[in-house]
Amino acid sequence: MLHRHLPKGFTLDGLRQDRILNEAFETGDPLKLTRLFGITEKTAMHYVGVAHPERTSQLPR
Repeated sequence: MLHRHLPKGFTLDGLRQDRILNEAFETGDPLKLTRLFGITEKTAMHYVGVAHPERTSQLPR
């Protein structure tokens, strides 16, 4: 039903991903993302890593 009211080129999945990323930019708290959106810890850490790359440590290879 909601698909009819979305602008052309938008999807519900895309809007959800954008909302999660926006929240990651605002808070940077993976625990909040898991609770708010019901995503796994790994997924939450991925969003936080994308939003705040300076917070993730790069291990030397």
